[in-house]
Amino acid sequence: MKQNLLSLVAIGLLLPMTLAGQETTSTDANSGSQNVSPFTQSSKRFNDWSISAGAGVPLIQSADMASIKNGNGKNLFGYSAYISVDKAITHAFGLNLQYDRGETRQGYANTKDHVNLTGNQIAGRTQYNAISILGDLNFSNLLRRVDNKSPFRWALHGYAGIGTMSYKSYRQDPGPANQTLNYEVKPFKLGSLFGQAGAGLKFKINNRLDLEGRVMYVVTGDDEFDGAGVGQTGYNLTEDQISDNFFNTTLGLTFKLGKHESHLMWHDPLQEIYYKLDVLNDKTQDLEVCKKGDVDNDGVCDDWDRQLDTPAGARVDGAGVALDVDLDGVIDLYDKCVTVPGPVENNGCPLTMNNSNTGVVTDESTIMKGIEFDLDSDKVLPSNTPILNNAINFINSSDSKFNVIGGTDTRASDVYNKNLSERRANNVKDYLIQNGADKNKLQAMGRGEKDLLYPECDPAEKCPEWKNRANRRVYFEAK
Repeated sequence: MKQNLLSLVAIGLLLPMTLAGQETTSTDANSGSQNVSPFTQSSKRFNDWSISAGAGVPLIQSADMASIKNGNGKNLFGYSAYISVDKAITHAFGLNLQYDRGETRQGYANTKDHVNLTGNQIAGRTQYNAISILGDLNFSNLLRRVDNKSPFRWALHGYAGIGTMSYKSYRQDPGPANQTLNYEVKPFKLGSLFGQAGAGLKFKINNRLDLEGRVMYVVTGDDEFDGAGVGQTGYNLTEDQISDNFFNTTLGLTFKLGKHESHLMWHDPLQEIYYKLDVLNDKTQDLEVCKKGDVDNDGVCDDWDRQLDTPAGARVDGAGVALDVDLDGVIDLYDKCVTVPGPVENNGCPLTMNNSNTGVVTDESTIMKGIEFDLDSDKVLPSNTPILNNAINFINSSDSKFNVIGGTDTRASDVYNKNLSERRANNVKDYLIQNGADKNKLQAMGRGEKDLLYPECDPAEKCPEWKNRANRRVYFEAK
């Protein structure tokens, strides 16, 4: 019973990847990574696009002229609306491209009322347009217990993002009613950013429609957004700051697009399993996880197993595929060098230069073989310094002189590879000399891709990466 429950939890955590459906694949035990079915648009079983729209009320909270508890002790309500295109990346995170339009009203009175203002009384309103990218974090899915089988109709979302904003702000100064308004226009500018963050509570009306209430806090990044800076009359000195900020409270609808019944943001990782096993209404019966069995006894049910003939004793991932940590085509069960890639014929270990008479790897053969480099890099790696330090003693104690030869794989052009190999050879030579090697015994040269350790890797795409890395080397040749 306990083992079955543990298997169910593992399946539930990996279900978003396996919902794409099972495909019949080859089951070569020596190539675990090649048996994973691709995740494609046609194989997914949930929707991940939606469109949202809503309207609400913005209230300036931090500015020279505010909407909340203004000079009259009242609140001045504006209006706002938004529309967005939403993409769910996972069941707990998505991205929204959003357009906002609205008008804030701030100061002593509504400028459209044309009241008489006296003394230091000023009023303003701002019409704005904004485009932003928002990250959408679904807290309810992120924090949901995997054994929670209750109906899933409410979800708490967090939003944060940046964008660009344009606005037209108006200000009415003290004086006679119906006076002409001062105004300022700020167009869209890529370098002029604003930010907004907040939270929303969604209710799932049905599989196609959600209702959401949001509260967002908008940081405009502009001290003249409220209109107090229009005309340069000094009103901005009322509150010396760099940004006029406001709350925007909205109520909106989300329409989920696609042909599937469920949407990724409403997806419960274990819900489908529970329904398939018919245990929602009978909590007393034992939970039968593997209805179709586990033919290879790897702990993954055949319903979800993508490698049905896993060798006995092999460790597997959540899809039942034998692990191959270094991706060299030899599964860990048979790999004698689990973390270092090597060919199948050498049990997954890298080939080394052996003494032809004894078959034993000697210090001399290791040193002469040289060192490897990262792709498109001439930097001597810290992992290579033990071999180079041994090479210094070997060179100084030898009666021979040595060529320090640089090589590359077959990516890039011949000219580029020739220059890269020369830089590698010179860097190794400099390292040896700086650490005590006799400079009179060393000569650096680059052969580019002309002297490959694995000549069959031309082009590079024909070989696994460990062979291409072996071609990116600096080695020694006695004169």
